[in-house]
Amino acid sequence: MKKLLVTTIAAGLLLVGCGGTKTLDPLASQTPIATTIDLSKVVNDKAPVTINPGRFTEETVTYRLPRVVQGTYSVSDFGKYIDDFKAFDYKGNELATNKVDTNTWTISNATELDYITYNANDTFDQEAASGGGIGGDVPFSPAGTNIEPTNYVLNLHGFIGYFDNLKDSQYSLDVTALASFKRTSALQETGKKTSKDGQLVTSSYFAPRYFDITDNPMFYGDLDVEEFQVGDIKIVLSVYSPNKVHSAAQIKSVMEKMMQAQKAYLGDINSTPRYDIYLYLSEGKPESPKGFGALEHHTSTVVVLSESMPFEALAESMIDVVSHEFFHIVTPLSVHSEDVHYFDYNQPTFSKHLWMYEGVTEYFATLFQVDQGLIDEEEFYGDILSKIQTASNMNDSMSFTEMSENVLDDPYAPQYYNVYMKGALIGMCIDILMREESNGNRGVLSLMKELSNKYGKNKPFEDDKLIEEITAMTYPSVGEFLNTHVVGGTPIDYSKFFEKVGLTMDSGRVKTNYIQNDGVLIFAPNRETMTIPFSEAVKDNSFWAENGVLPGDVIKSVDGKELNLSTAQQILTSMYMWQPGTDINVVLDRGGQEIVIKTKTTQSYTTGSKLAEDPNATEAQKAIRQAWLKG
Repeated sequence: MKKLLVTTIAAGLLLVGCGGTKTLDPLASQTPIATTIDLSKVVNDKAPVTINPGRFTEETVTYRLPRVVQGTYSVSDFGKYIDDFKAFDYKGNELATNKVDTNTWTISNATELDYITYNANDTFDQEAASGGGIGGDVPFSPAGTNIEPTNYVLNLHGFIGYFDNLKDSQYSLDVTALASFKRTSALQETGKKTSKDGQLVTSSYFAPRYFDITDNPMFYGDLDVEEFQVGDIKIVLSVYSPNKVHSAAQIKSVMEKMMQAQKAYLGDINSTPRYDIYLYLSEGKPESPKGFGALEHHTSTVVVLSESMPFEALAESMIDVVSHEFFHIVTPLSVHSEDVHYFDYNQPTFSKHLWMYEGVTEYFATLFQVDQGLIDEEEFYGDILSKIQTASNMNDSMSFTEMSENVLDDPYAPQYYNVYMKGALIGMCIDILMREESNGNRGVLSLMKELSNKYGKNKPFEDDKLIEEITAMTYPSVGEFLNTHVVGGTPIDYSKFFEKVGLTMDSGRVKTNYIQNDGVLIFAPNRETMTIPFSEAVKDNSFWAENGVLPGDVIKSVDGKELNLSTAQQILTSMYMWQPGTDINVVLDRGGQEIVIKTKTTQSYTTGSKLAEDPNATEAQKAIRQAWLKG
């Protein structure tokens, strides 16, 4: 999963001022569980679902919708969106059911059970009153569902559940929708059937087990679809832009260049013949999704971003989130623990190694760009320093393994975002250590390839033994680092690692954006008035300072949109994404006086940390730096 920084920023402003093995029930049918979703019969944004599990020989069975889905590290409670749950016997009579908790139903007289039915509501419409999936009580948008006349986001875990002892059963799925709809699916399609009047098409799919239901999202509706090839992998890009602001062809040009570079960086890792990118562009209405970012699946990713973003900002965000999600084909697809392999959707246990799943993945998404020449060294160093700054504002002495294992609970849950910051920096430190120990020949990518060759997608590792294994596969210094800074809570002195590659940390004039100075927010939220005034830090943001903005000035509106609780995330996101040359119209309140700033943005600067080449660096340090940056 990748949440954009602005999602976390917006949440912070308002708050402050990715079990055991289950076996088939020997008394249950071995035929596929037949499921249907009928999008042609949607009423009030609710889609009818039918589940036919075959015959049971038990008197009582349990059916669940997921409480937690893989990759989210938060409670989603998809059972909340299920209405009119009913069970029927073979004579068409209704059977007694009991809703045990939010996500669980038991069915009595199950030996007579023929099928169950219910209506599945979508989650996008629920976000307006909940904080937009950023700490509210709805799923993070890319894990959510959408049901509207022109678009259906079918994250199937929001529609289809499982019987406790049948998660390893095969599933068949029929989805009925208008014939005019485009449809893309990462799930294997087995056939199509058109209605007699030609108005409807039922697409049939097959899933080897329940995991494959949850792991293969679909898009239906008024889509813009493009395909391209990256090595042996076919990439399918599906875009829903409600107002046709952005096209799949435009985005394809950015994605193809980026993913070709990713594949060149990965080399012989080639774990899937097809990869799907689903992009939903939110139009900013109160009922529109607000949790911007992406959720990875083994062979696809669902992305939610703002439709109002300029194309340059959209392209930058797509590179940020999709590059991260695509690198998940390394981990957890090829390298994962038993917690991931035997995931319990109701009471999950979590791996200790989010530093690897999300952190190393995020590090790859940053490093490959300089490795493949998409960005220069200065930009790469800036990204690294930004992560150091953000991580320093979080709990830097918390055990990363302890946080990972308890990520749903306080005080660990609020630290989750650090997996993208300090987690990536952990990957960097391991990379530099391995480059130093091997004279530049080995790094964290080669380590992940070795782990992938040892395990692969069908063989999980033992969670408690991973660090011991990595140490044996690499060097004692790597094991010491992991035990000290990842298992232990000792903060990392990054300057020591930069020294190994001949770099020094200095301060100077650095580029920044329009809501931060070197990673630090320039607002001082007021919880009593629920306003967002600028803080003293605005004096050090060159753009706002040059336009006369003062500490205490409150943003009333941006480009005609009033700043309030329901619009805060959207507006802050748009400001974060501004590029130099953007026309803006910002209205401020300065002690009751209205101040209007109508201008074009210029590049904003502040005083911050910089990485520079040490003029006294040795040839050995320079060689390690070259190997680190260019493989």
